[in-house]
Amino acid sequence: MSFLSRRAATISISTISSAAAAGFTFYSYRYKQQKMLPSYEATFSVPLECESCVTDIKSALSTVDGITSTAFSIPTSLITITSTTAPSTLISTIQSTGRDAILRGSGAPNSAAVCILEIPPSATTSNPTTAPERSKYQSPVRGLARLIQLSPQLTLMDVTVTALPRGRYSVSARRTGDISRGASSLGDVYRGEDGGRDGELGVLEVDEKGRGNLVGEVGWRVWELVGRGICVLPVEADGLEGENGRGEVVGVVARSAGAWENEKVVCGCSGKTVWEEREEMVGKGMV
Repeated sequence: MSFLSRRAATISISTISSAAAAGFTFYSYRYKQQKMLPSYEATFSVPLECESCVTDIKSALSTVDGITSTAFSIPTSLITITSTTAPSTLISTIQSTGRDAILRGSGAPNSAAVCILEIPPSATTSNPTTAPERSKYQSPVRGLARLIQLSPQLTLMDVTVTALPRGRYSVSARRTGDISRGASSLGDVYRGEDGGRDGELGVLEVDEKGRGNLVGEVGWRVWELVGRGICVLPVEADGLEGENGRGEVVGVVARSAGAWENEKVVCGCSGKTVWEEREEMVGKGMV
């Protein structure tokens, strides 16, 4: 039986429990028990003022399956976590202590990527009645996909969306990175150069609050997807159907920093601190 034929998509909806999220995978439960997933290292910026902060966060993280080690640095406000757990779960667990968290880097060098998911430009210009207008008051961003390569043939995928109509959405890798006309300009589902790979990445469910999360392992290497598109397309959603601006969100996969490749505190371009940038990202719906 091939790797991809063993795949059984499992979905997490909205705010997922820590224990459950750590077990979400695209393998069957039986297969997952037979194969231990490789762990990865991730660094997070977290306001750490004293040992009490460390104690609180350690206690929260102790409830999460899949974590093998943690390290805290109060002087640099950094937490390093080695685990098999999705970044979104680690962030939400830290945030449950009343402190914010920013993912600074994950995985080995050249093994991580990110994709900002947004309403395609064509949807906000040609069909404004079914998609919010692009403006400084209404961001088109609807979520984020993170990819972390765990081994030569296995990548952890962590997709989070927000402000979407309730329903079921398919998530797929697409052949091109042209998001100008949404799913139609992204091209067909990408199945590798030989056409034998599985570009259908899973089905995501969005709850009544407009939030959804899909976590699992996919049989792709990160570099194979960099520069290509990811499309989140409604299958059954309140008042939405189809392509071309009718509910999809799209993005282009770009390389992101490894665990120790991003040590900046102030952005060299904008002059903003990582926390000021974080506020902007939250306002745009990216996190």
